[in-house]
Formats: sequence, structure tokens, C-alpha cells
Amino acid sequence: MFIRVNVENCVGCQACLDSCPYDAIMMQGDVAVILETCQLCRACLSACPEGAIQEVEEAGDLKPDTPDDAGAGVMVYAEQRHGQLAGVATELLGAGRRLVEQIRERRGDTTLLSAVLIGGDPLLAEELGLYGADRVYHASGPLLEAFHDEAYSDVLASAIREAQPEVVLAGATAIGRSFLPRVAARLGTGLTADCTSLEMDENGKNLLQVRPAWGGNIMASILTPHRRPQMATVRPRVMKALAPEDGRKAEVVSLDGTSCTARARVVDFVKEVSMKVNIAEADVIVAGGRGVGKDGFAMLTELAELLNGTVGASRAAVDEGWIPYGHQVGQTGKTVCPKLYIACGISGAVQHLVGMQSSDTIVAINKNPDAPIFNVATYGIVGDVKEVLPMFIRKLKEARA
Repeated sequence: MFIRVNVENCVGCQACLDSCPYDAIMMQGDVAVILETCQLCRACLSACPEGAIQEVEEAGDLKPDTPDDAGAGVMVYAEQRHGQLAGVATELLGAGRRLVEQIRERRGDTTLLSAVLIGGDPLLAEELGLYGADRVYHASGPLLEAFHDEAYSDVLASAIREAQPEVVLAGATAIGRSFLPRVAARLGTGLTADCTSLEMDENGKNLLQVRPAWGGNIMASILTPHRRPQMATVRPRVMKALAPEDGRKAEVVSLDGTSCTARARVVDFVKEVSMKVNIAEADVIVAGGRGVGKDGFAMLTELAELLNGTVGASRAAVDEGWIPYGHQVGQTGKTVCPKLYIACGISGAVQHLVGMQSSDTIVAINKNPDAPIFNVATYGIVGDVKEVLPMFIRKLKEARA
């Protein structure tokens, strides 16, 4: 939908200018013009005394009650780097499989889970089949060997036009965030970024895309009811990958990747060498917050070493300068999904919870029994972290001895 001015009826009274809270209307000569910043609030419709401002349905708009031409199935962009599938690719296949099952259950439709692999070895397409893909679109070509947002946009947009999926998912990684907005703009559809949860509505037609908003203080559910496909990027490590199923195969469809053009070219790729810990890949994380205190991080480090894990932190601890930013977990840090997450002296603000609540097992230690962290904890210990942690450490040392 969009708002337009019927120039034959507009008398230039400017009544609409004051009605727009977004300053999205300007005068061009004696006629009002709607700008691209229009937010479709519709305040101008009733403000125009001549009825010259109208709400118009675009020819490409798809109604939520027309499943026949609204596409079918779920498509996942399977990110690969240097010939290896990124972890988020298998996570999204797990999420996609769950959405496909919801569509089948709530609508009774037979629908497929497809994946798009750009560049990389063709053998990766077979690997995607093991993780749940029914069909894999694979494109290769000189411009696709290294990531190039313009070329990748060409390929993914072509795959979407061919397959006509109703849902398209990609990881909210540096690559996904770079070129998915381009694809959405080419297709004239919406894109919800940085989602932490995905569900189909009760009718199995609209995708409920949940993401943190207002600095993580609320969780917003976003719909794309009038456009297809419904597109979203998803945070890595928040979805559960399915276990590979031996012998499972996907249909592989080759796409033309040789005709891509681009105005820029990749001259070289330099892999960053960093000594910073990658907490996003850790199986065990011992995280500390303000309640630990500066000196308490020495205990966290000792406990993490005994558990063959690494140390994480809340934003409060990082802001105090007790530990580098590379260890921060949460909305403005890393999203993690370890097998074991021990939260020490962390109250559990929503900004922190969205970054760790999908961990397999969460142990919370806090002296405040009403701390929000206990709402997501598998096991909770109400006590002073400076008294509890030494007991943990002593017992582990005794077990090792």
C-alpha cells in the first residue's frame, strides 16, 4: 500500500502539511507531494478537505488470504566461508524445518524447505540435505568465489523468483546483514533484521518475526502481511540445528552464476588473526556481572579453566572496565548458545537474556531471589557468589585429584 495525491483534485490548501507527524508531505508548486519518508499513518487522508489524498494498493501487493499466489515453502540462505558451511546455516535449516512443519499442520499444505548455496564446493549441497533441506539451489562462478554483495544479491534474488518461497531466512552475520537488504529492495518486500524467534501464526500464513527493540527493553513481533516473500535475518546461535540424518538427500538445482556482473571487484581477502576469545563458539561459559566485582573475575577465570570453558560478562562488567568487550554477552555483545552457561552475579536484564537464554543448561548464582535471571535458569542458587564459587572450585579440584 502507498499514499498518493490526485493532482486533479488537489487545490494547494496545504491542510495536509500540518497533519503529517513525519513531515513526509511537501508542496511542489501548487500541488502536495508525498515523500518516501511516509510511514502510512493515514493522518492526511481525513485532513484533506478535497479528498485528493488516497490510499492505493500496489499491483504487487499480496493479500494474506490468497495462499495460491503467495508463494510456497521456506528458503534459507546457506552461508559458507572458505569452503565450510557457517554454523548459522544448519541452525536456520533447523528453524526452517520447524516452520515447514507448522505450515503443514495449520494449513494442510505440502511445502518444501529449500536452501541457496552461493559459491563453495558442490559437496556442501549434499551436506545441506543431511541437515534437513529438501532442495538446494547452488550457484558457482568467478565472481562468487569470495563474498560480493552485488553478485550474491543477483543470485539470491534469481533463486527466490524461481522458487517463489513465502519465507526467506538468512543469518544476521556480517554477510547476511550486508546483502539481504539489497535483495529485499529488489523484490519490493520487507525485511526484519536480527530476529531471535520465528513462528507461523495460527493460520500458518504469516510469519511472526520477534526481535528486541528499544535497546532490548521490549520484544517486538513483526508481520509482513501484504508482501511475499517474508524475509528475516536471524541471530546466530539462537536457533537449534537438527542432528544430521545419515542417508538423507536433497534435490540439487544448478543456478547460473557466470553471468553475474558487479561494479566493484574483490582484490584480496585477508583473514583477521586475533587473540581475542570467541565466546560464541564456546561449549562452557562462566559469566560475571556487577555482583562479582573486579576481583571476582579471577575466580571466574579459574572456574572456567577447570571446566575447559571461557569467561563471559554482562555489559555492566564490561562498562566498568573489568574485562574486555570481546567477552560481552547480550544485546550489544555476542549471542551464545553453550552447553553450560554459569551466570554469576548477573541480575538478568532483558538485554543480557536475549544473548544467552537459548543455552542448553543455565546455572544462575545470585543473592537476590527475585532476580530475573532465575526465570530462565535450569538451576538457581540463591547466595553470595563470592561464597558459592570457591566451593565450586574446591569440589572440582577434589574431583580432578
